[in-house]
Amino acid sequence: MSDVTVVSTDRRVFIDKQSPQAYRALLAAAEAAREAAAGAGLDRRLIELVNLRVSQINGCAYCLHVHTRAAIREGETTQRLGVLPAWRDTEVFSDRERAALGLAEATTAPADAALQEAAYAVACEVLSDEEISAAVWVAITINSFNRVSILSKHPVRPAPAR
Repeated sequence: MSDVTVVSTDRRVFIDKQSPQAYRALLAAAEAAREAAAGAGLDRRLIELVNLRVSQINGCAYCLHVHTRAAIREGETTQRLGVLPAWRDTEVFSDRERAALGLAEATTAPADAALQEAAYAVACEVLSDEEISAAVWVAITINSFNRVSILSKHPVRPAPAR
């Protein structure tokens, strides 16, 4: 049993709207991270996989909605999207993708030193320093967006039927 009392309220502040200058700074950081990733040779599909894996771990419905659509637009397959939570147990991700996903998980759980060390060891075998830095920056920015959307309770509404 938890000693925390949960009080529910319908009132939520969309912090991105309430503090637009801070949100614009976050958008600029995300754009810089995407540019660093592109400059390092990490393709947009891999960036979307990182965005999705971090959002899965954090349970951010809004970011999962946005980045699933983006991944599909970039040509990602439904098979790979479906098995992404179990990426270690499949053969559908390349060594580079596995390294970036490991770094994304380590960035999302920074207190887990063993996970961090293992992720860096794998990443150093297959990614350049530039690629490692870019992948970590992408994970840092999506973690930030996850917090904005989760705490603001950004809605995900049903898509219209086709």
